[in-house]
Amino acid sequence: MKKSPLILAMAVLFVLAGPVLADGFIIVPRHPPERPEVRTIPLAVKYHRVTVTIRDQVAVTEIDQVFINPNPYELEGTYIFPLPETASISRFSMYIDDKEMPGELLEKDKARKIYEDIVRSMKDPALLEYFGRDMFKASIFPIPARGEKRVRLSYQEICSADAGLVRYRYPLNTEKFSSRPLEDVSVVIDIAGKSPIKNITCPTHPVEVVKKSETEARVAYEAKNVTPDKDLLLYYSISEAEFALNFLTHRANGAEDGYFMLLLSPGVETGKPIDKDVCFVFDTSGSMQGKKIQQAKAALKFCLGALNPGDRFNLITFATEARAFGETLLAADKDNVARALEFVEKIQALGGTATDEALQMALKLSPNADRPYMVVFFTDGLPTIGETREPVIVDNVKKLNKGNVRLFAFGLGNDVNTHLLDKLAEENRGTRDYVAESEDLELKVSSFYTKISHPVLSDLELAFPGVRVTDVYPKRLSDLFKGSQLVVVGRYAEFGAKALKLSGKVGAETKLIAHDIVLAEKEEQNTFLPRLWAIRKIGYLLDEIRLRGESDELKAEVVRLAKLHGVVTPYTSFLVLEDERQLGREVVSRETFRAGVVPRGGYGGDSGGAGRSSPPAPSAPPSDEEVEAGAAEARSGLGRATGGGAVGASKDAAKLKGESGDDDGRHSLVPDAGAEGLRGLMQLVEGTAFYLTDGVWSMANLPEKAERKAVEQFSDLYFELLGKSPKVGLYLALGKVDFLLDGIVYQIR
Repeated sequence: MKKSPLILAMAVLFVLAGPVLADGFIIVPRHPPERPEVRTIPLAVKYHRVTVTIRDQVAVTEIDQVFINPNPYELEGTYIFPLPETASISRFSMYIDDKEMPGELLEKDKARKIYEDIVRSMKDPALLEYFGRDMFKASIFPIPARGEKRVRLSYQEICSADAGLVRYRYPLNTEKFSSRPLEDVSVVIDIAGKSPIKNITCPTHPVEVVKKSETEARVAYEAKNVTPDKDLLLYYSISEAEFALNFLTHRANGAEDGYFMLLLSPGVETGKPIDKDVCFVFDTSGSMQGKKIQQAKAALKFCLGALNPGDRFNLITFATEARAFGETLLAADKDNVARALEFVEKIQALGGTATDEALQMALKLSPNADRPYMVVFFTDGLPTIGETREPVIVDNVKKLNKGNVRLFAFGLGNDVNTHLLDKLAEENRGTRDYVAESEDLELKVSSFYTKISHPVLSDLELAFPGVRVTDVYPKRLSDLFKGSQLVVVGRYAEFGAKALKLSGKVGAETKLIAHDIVLAEKEEQNTFLPRLWAIRKIGYLLDEIRLRGESDELKAEVVRLAKLHGVVTPYTSFLVLEDERQLGREVVSRETFRAGVVPRGGYGGDSGGAGRSSPPAPSAPPSDEEVEAGAAEARSGLGRATGGGAVGASKDAAKLKGESGDDDGRHSLVPDAGAEGLRGLMQLVEGTAFYLTDGVWSMANLPEKAERKAVEQFSDLYFELLGKSPKVGLYLALGKVDFLLDGIVYQIR
């Protein structure tokens, strides 16, 4: 059969091409036509900016990319954009230099043939993760020598919704193939509709969420000098209810327990806030002198000014002794707040630190009333006056807590007892946070207090009547505040239609939220859930180790979960290096490993990526002393109560538990969890960790007794595997890889 000139031209292009891949990517000749002995340097992506408008579930995505040609000659290329799986295309536009360019929209079957031809001819499996997607293709000429080419593209899609929860996905993961980090990446999503918008959640990236009104919100992600390596996934719910509750599950197979996540948030225009009582307990010892006391006084003034009309308050300062502003809790009226501001202005930093006396004074003010009582505790040092023993101070507070006290602890600097502050917060339904010497204390405290100033539901209790759920985190639910969101994760063994009950108090009134749920027998979406659950559990276990001591059982469980889900912890940070060293394999140096600069494909063997920048030569394996020193350094904070390592360990555990105050308004369910430090050694594919060993990516926790089947890369059997499951393409895109599918370990070589 005679092939058309167009098909022949495309085939030649694919054979010669060396792609630079972004969300959209440009295929260019591997060698310039006039000089076949010269190899073309792959293009890079300068910036990538995305704006999305979602109105009543119809999303319009507009993409602005700039590609850089580092070569001293002009190039012609083909632009390809792999479309999201859920895209329902109704409009495309592409502009180059303000001129609209014609392009071709290829449906899945035609697109698959092009992807397969590129993979076969170039021996590069990277495109296999786009099997099953539509494709937009257009010619680009010229791409000027040592110049730039700007591409703008837009498309529409209908966002899927399930039980009122809308899902939007942008394929940002392909940026990881750019030949160098991008100067900047941004994704801005504006959401609007007829129904109130609630439960806005991004499980993949740290995003800022601004709710403009009940029916409008903006979600923004921005980063500089990065190589994004995962899709951006966004969920939001639309609900007329006062409290929106959504429930997600993931269960890959029937042999293991499933995972669930519950989301609960109040509306933007929630009614009158619950009247609350607040006592600010404020360290004024000599160590607070200078800039620290000035920032702390400014933070206190902000908090006093943010009291609600129905609130009551008091202020206790402590140095050598504790001193209360008022004998009882005072109404937050204009006169009392004005007098308190004058009291704060006269504060001086002198003397020792009578921590126990101050906390007891605050707890004794607690009324036995149906309203929350919040103690906001600031200190920058260790107790030095009166009772100084950590267990006794914690026990004294516990005895005086009538059950309605929430204690929020702020540690200033590195000289605080983190074990004391963390236990006080944990055992009294509050949170802890730490402010470094270089941080703006006023900004951090004001941001925190803004979040807790408007409680809407307290004393939350969650139940699954007649259903066995396990490993639920957090262990104790926090109060719900205006603009906040409750996130609960756990595991389940049963499946089918069930129900849950969530109760809480609005003042003296008990409110019950009943919700029908479905615990799926098999649900392959929401692949982020197993790792999110693992991160939350690891954070809980690390806090147990920090505050109550290490045991072999706790340590073993941290290591097991961390290696399975690709989470860096003080126990696993260097295990990959240790394993490699013991097996005599080449590894990167400890410094390079910690900096996270090893590119995909890393070291030790062919990365399988044609046309990409070459990886650096592997460094010599670290010595026993280096590995042990690094591991000891990473673990040092777990065994200490004070110092920079202890503060860092506490903050890291809080991030993993989802309790961090470091987000500055950013909403990310899954923290980085150290994955950046494993770049080049570990890849996450839809929540599953793969580790690089001798140039082969191996899925974590492969069963030793499972059948092994060797498959030659780019063979017919290799491409047949693609039809078994959509996730196979994602696995094969890694290159040389071992993965488990239907009980068989496939070894791609």
